[in-house]
Amino acid sequence: MKTEELTTEQRLEIITNMIGQAKQNFAKGGSFQILLWGWVIAAANLGHYALEKIGYEYPYAVWLIVIPAVVVSIVQSVNMRKNSPVKSHVDKVYGQIWLAAFIVFIIVLSFMNQLNFHHNPVILAIAGMGMYITGNLLRFRPVIFGAVVLWVGAVLAFNLPVAEQYLVGGISILIGYLVPGYLLKKEEN
Repeated sequence: MKTEELTTEQRLEIITNMIGQAKQNFAKGGSFQILLWGWVIAAANLGHYALEKIGYEYPYAVWLIVIPAVVVSIVQSVNMRKNSPVKSHVDKVYGQIWLAAFIVFIIVLSFMNQLNFHHNPVILAIAGMGMYITGNLLRFRPVIFGAVVLWVGAVLAFNLPVAEQYLVGGISILIGYLVPGYLLKKEEN
Protein backbone atom coordinates (compact mmCIF):
# COMPACT_ATOMS: atom_id res chain seq x y z
CA MET A 1 0.00 0.00 0.00
CA LYS A 2 1.42 3.38 -1.01
CA THR A 3 1.56 6.29 1.44
CA GLU A 4 -0.86 8.37 -0.61
CA GLU A 5 -3.44 5.57 -0.39
CA LEU A 6 -3.51 5.65 3.42
CA THR A 7 -6.39 7.35 5.16
CA THR A 8 -5.79 9.93 7.86
CA GLU A 9 -6.83 7.37 10.48
CA GLN A 10 -4.36 4.81 9.11
CA ARG A 11 -1.54 7.35 9.16
CA LEU A 12 -2.37 8.33 12.75
CA GLU A 13 -2.44 4.66 13.73
CA ILE A 14 0.99 4.11 12.17
CA ILE A 15 2.39 7.15 14.00
CA THR A 16 0.78 6.06 17.26
CA ASN A 17 2.24 2.56 16.86
CA MET A 18 5.71 3.99 16.15
CA ILE A 19 5.53 6.20 19.25
CA GLY A 20 4.31 3.23 21.30
CA GLN A 21 7.17 1.04 20.03
CA ALA A 22 9.70 3.79 20.72
CA LYS A 23 8.26 4.26 24.21
CA GLN A 24 8.49 0.53 24.84
CA ASN A 25 12.06 0.42 23.50
CA PHE A 26 13.11 3.41 25.59
CA ALA A 27 11.35 2.16 28.71
CA LYS A 28 13.37 -1.06 28.57
CA GLY A 29 16.70 0.75 28.40
CA GLY A 30 15.59 4.15 29.63
CA SER A 31 14.67 3.12 33.13
CA PHE A 32 18.03 1.39 33.42
CA GLN A 33 19.87 4.54 32.30
CA ILE A 34 17.82 6.87 34.49
CA LEU A 35 18.30 4.62 37.53
CA LEU A 36 22.00 4.07 36.87
CA TRP A 37 22.74 7.77 36.52
CA GLY A 38 20.35 8.69 39.31
CA TRP A 39 22.13 6.47 41.81
CA VAL A 40 25.64 7.32 40.60
CA ILE A 41 25.20 11.09 40.51
CA ALA A 42 23.20 11.20 43.75
CA ALA A 43 25.85 9.10 45.50
CA ALA A 44 28.65 11.28 44.12
CA ASN A 45 26.91 14.52 45.13
CA LEU A 46 26.02 13.30 48.62
CA GLY A 47 29.42 11.64 49.03
CA HIS A 48 31.19 14.84 48.02
CA TYR A 49 29.05 16.82 50.46
CA ALA A 50 29.72 14.38 53.34
CA LEU A 51 33.46 14.16 52.65
CA GLU A 52 33.72 17.94 52.49
CA LYS A 53 31.80 18.32 55.77
CA ILE A 54 34.13 15.93 57.61
CA GLY A 55 37.12 17.82 56.23
CA TYR A 56 38.49 15.22 53.82
CA GLU A 57 41.17 16.83 51.69
CA TYR A 58 39.94 15.40 48.35
CA PRO A 59 36.12 15.22 48.49
CA TYR A 60 35.94 15.33 44.70
CA ALA A 61 37.60 11.87 44.54
CA VAL A 62 34.16 10.31 45.01
CA TRP A 63 33.34 11.44 41.45
CA LEU A 64 35.58 8.65 40.13
CA ILE A 65 32.51 6.38 40.41
CA VAL A 66 31.32 8.07 37.21
CA ILE A 67 34.02 6.30 35.14
CA PRO A 68 32.68 2.74 35.55
CA ALA A 69 29.14 4.11 35.16
CA VAL A 70 30.06 5.50 31.73
CA VAL A 71 31.38 2.08 30.70
CA VAL A 72 28.27 0.29 31.99
CA SER A 73 26.01 2.84 30.30
CA ILE A 74 27.75 2.44 26.93
CA VAL A 75 27.74 -1.36 27.11
CA GLN A 76 24.05 -1.40 28.02
CA SER A 77 23.19 1.02 25.20
CA VAL A 78 25.07 -1.06 22.63
CA ASN A 79 23.32 -4.23 23.84
CA MET A 80 19.91 -2.52 23.66
CA ARG A 81 20.55 -1.40 20.08
CA LYS A 82 21.58 -4.92 19.07
CA ASN A 83 18.58 -6.55 20.74
CA SER A 84 15.92 -4.06 19.63
CA PRO A 85 14.02 -5.50 16.65
CA VAL A 86 12.40 -2.19 15.70
CA LYS A 87 14.13 1.18 15.67
CA SER A 88 12.15 4.32 14.98
CA HIS A 89 13.12 7.92 14.53
CA VAL A 90 11.90 8.62 18.08
CA ASP A 91 14.34 5.98 19.43
CA LYS A 92 17.20 7.89 17.81
CA VAL A 93 15.94 11.20 19.22
CA TYR A 94 16.20 9.87 22.79
CA GLY A 95 19.81 8.92 22.24
CA GLN A 96 20.63 12.25 20.62
CA ILE A 97 19.07 14.24 23.47
CA TRP A 98 21.21 12.54 26.08
CA LEU A 99 24.34 12.55 23.92
CA ALA A 100 23.94 16.32 23.52
CA ALA A 101 23.37 16.70 27.28
CA PHE A 102 26.47 14.61 27.99
CA ILE A 103 28.57 16.82 25.70
CA VAL A 104 27.28 19.95 27.45
CA PHE A 105 28.00 18.35 30.86
CA ILE A 106 31.61 17.75 29.77
CA ILE A 107 31.94 21.35 28.54
CA VAL A 108 30.52 22.73 31.81
CA LEU A 109 32.77 20.49 33.90
CA SER A 110 35.80 21.47 31.82
CA PHE A 111 35.20 25.12 32.67
CA MET A 112 33.95 24.75 36.24
CA ASN A 113 36.92 26.78 37.44
CA GLN A 114 35.72 29.72 35.33
CA LEU A 115 32.24 29.15 36.78
CA ASN A 116 33.82 29.53 40.22
CA PHE A 117 32.77 25.91 40.82
CA HIS A 118 29.07 26.76 40.56
CA HIS A 119 28.68 24.02 37.95
CA ASN A 120 26.20 21.89 39.89
CA PRO A 121 23.17 24.15 39.28
CA VAL A 122 24.02 24.34 35.57
CA ILE A 123 24.21 20.55 35.37
CA LEU A 124 20.90 20.20 37.22
CA ALA A 125 19.28 22.62 34.76
CA ILE A 126 20.62 20.71 31.74
CA ALA A 127 19.57 17.36 33.21
CA GLY A 128 16.13 18.88 33.82
CA MET A 129 15.95 19.84 30.15
CA GLY A 130 16.83 16.28 29.10
CA MET A 131 14.26 14.81 31.46
CA TYR A 132 11.60 17.28 30.32
CA ILE A 133 12.09 16.44 26.64
CA THR A 134 12.26 12.72 27.41
CA GLY A 135 9.10 12.89 29.52
CA ASN A 136 7.22 14.67 26.76
CA LEU A 137 8.39 12.25 24.09
CA LEU A 138 7.37 9.34 26.32
CA ARG A 139 4.19 11.12 27.37
CA PHE A 140 5.06 10.01 30.89
CA ARG A 141 4.29 12.67 33.49
CA PRO A 142 6.56 11.36 36.28
CA VAL A 143 9.61 12.07 34.09
CA ILE A 144 8.31 15.61 33.45
CA PHE A 145 7.84 15.95 37.22
CA GLY A 146 11.46 14.86 37.63
CA ALA A 147 12.51 17.67 35.30
CA VAL A 148 10.66 20.22 37.41
CA VAL A 149 12.36 18.89 40.55
CA LEU A 150 15.77 19.26 38.87
CA TRP A 151 14.98 22.82 37.79
CA VAL A 152 13.83 23.78 41.29
CA GLY A 153 17.04 22.22 42.62
CA ALA A 154 19.06 24.28 40.14
CA VAL A 155 17.40 27.51 41.27
CA LEU A 156 17.97 26.64 44.95
CA ALA A 157 21.57 25.62 44.32
CA PHE A 158 22.39 28.87 42.53
CA ASN A 159 21.54 30.65 45.78
CA LEU A 160 23.74 28.52 48.04
CA PRO A 161 27.45 28.18 48.74
CA VAL A 162 29.22 25.61 46.56
CA ALA A 163 29.47 22.99 49.35
CA GLU A 164 25.71 23.11 49.93
CA GLN A 165 25.06 22.78 46.20
CA TYR A 166 26.22 19.15 46.42
CA LEU A 167 23.57 18.41 49.04
CA VAL A 168 20.83 20.05 46.94
CA GLY A 169 22.16 18.29 43.84
CA GLY A 170 22.07 14.89 45.52
CA ILE A 171 18.55 15.35 46.87
CA SER A 172 17.31 16.74 43.54
CA ILE A 173 18.74 13.75 41.66
CA LEU A 174 17.26 11.30 44.17
CA ILE A 175 13.79 12.76 43.65
CA GLY A 176 14.09 13.96 40.04
CA TYR A 177 15.73 10.85 38.60
CA LEU A 178 15.07 7.90 40.87
CA VAL A 179 11.35 8.40 41.51
CA PRO A 180 10.55 8.70 37.76
CA GLY A 181 13.08 5.98 36.95
CA TYR A 182 11.42 3.44 39.25
CA LEU A 183 7.97 4.43 37.98
CA LEU A 184 9.19 3.97 34.40
CA LYS A 185 10.66 0.59 35.32
CA LYS A 186 7.32 -0.42 36.83
CA GLU A 187 5.61 0.74 33.62
CA GLU A 188 7.87 -1.44 31.45
CA ASN A 189 6.89 -4.53 33.46
